[in-house]
Amino acid sequence: MGYSKELYDRVLKILRERRVSAELQAKERAAAFYAMEPRAGALEREIASTAAKAAKAILQGADAVEKMKAQRDRNLALQKERAALLRKEGLPETYLQPDYHCKLCKDTGFLDGKMCGCLKRLLREEAYRELNALTPLTLSSFENFSLDFYPDTPTADGKPSARKQMEHNLQICKDYARDFSEESPSLLMQGGTGLGKTHLSLAIARAVIDKGFGVVYGSAQNLAINLDKERFGSGGSETMQHLLSCDLLILDDLGTEFSTSYISAAIYNIINTRLLSQKPTIINTNLSTPELQERYTERFVSRIIGAYLFLAFIGQDIRQEKRRRKVGRSYS
Repeated sequence: MGYSKELYDRVLKILRERRVSAELQAKERAAAFYAMEPRAGALEREIASTAAKAAKAILQGADAVEKMKAQRDRNLALQKERAALLRKEGLPETYLQPDYHCKLCKDTGFLDGKMCGCLKRLLREEAYRELNALTPLTLSSFENFSLDFYPDTPTADGKPSARKQMEHNLQICKDYARDFSEESPSLLMQGGTGLGKTHLSLAIARAVIDKGFGVVYGSAQNLAINLDKERFGSGGSETMQHLLSCDLLILDDLGTEFSTSYISAAIYNIINTRLLSQKPTIINTNLSTPELQERYTERFVSRIIGAYLFLAFIGQDIRQEKRRRKVGRSYS
C-alpha cells in the first residue's frame, strides 16, 4: 500500500512504544511477585537454565534425545510449580507475561514475515486521522451527500437537470469507491464552487482508506507551497515522492495555486508520472476547459482530458443554499 514513509515510521513507533511498555510492566509485575514469593524467582531462573541445557544436549550428540526429553519434562514441572504459586495468590498463569495489544505478533507488526492485521489497521487509523486533520473528512460521506440542494428542473437546452446530473455523479463516485483498486481510472471533477466536488472526493477517500489503501489529499495551493519549499530547502523531495507513490492522490482546487513555470511543470510531472505508472488520481477544479487551457499548456490539459473520466458538476453554490435554509429554520 502506498503510505508515506512518515506514516509508516509513526505507526511503527507506536507499536514499538506499546511493546516496550508491555514488557516493562511485565518486569515490574514479576519483580513484585518474586519479592512476595521468592521461590517463584528461583523457578524462573531454573526454567531459563533448562532451555540452555536443552541446547547444549543437541550439541553433545550422544543421548541427545533422552537429555532433551529430560530437560523438557523438567521445564514443564517447573512451569506447573510456578503456575501453582500464581494461583495461590489469585493471579492468572499469564500474569508474568507481557500483555501485548496484539497477541499474534506481540506488537512487532509482523507475523511470519508478513504485515500483521494490527499494523494494517493502525496504518488505516493513522491515515484517517491525518487526513481528517486537513479536511472535514468526518463530515464527508456518501450518506450525508444530499441531492435536495440541486434543482430538478430541466435546462432550457434540454440537458438533464442539475439533480439528475449530480445523481449520476454520486453513483459514479459510489461505484468508484466500492470497486477501487490500484488500477482504477483517474477522475476529473469539474464545475463551479460549492457544488460538492470536495465532498464526494473525501467520501471516496474515506471508503478507500477503509479498504486499506494509502490516500494523499491536498489543495493544489498547499502542494505547490510544499514543493516550492523543498525545491529551495535541504530536506530532499519527500513530498514529490509521496505524491507519486500513494495509492490515490486527490488534487483539490487545481488552478488556485500560484503560477510559476516550476510549479506548472511539477504538477504536470505528477499527473503524467502517475498516469504512466497507472496510479489513480482525482482532480477537482473550478476552471472550465478553456480556462484550464489558458492557464496551462495544451499538452497539459489534453493529457488530463484524454485520460481521465470526466464528471461535470452543475447547479448553484449549495453552500449558500445550506446557509439560507439554516437561517430560515432559525427564524421559523
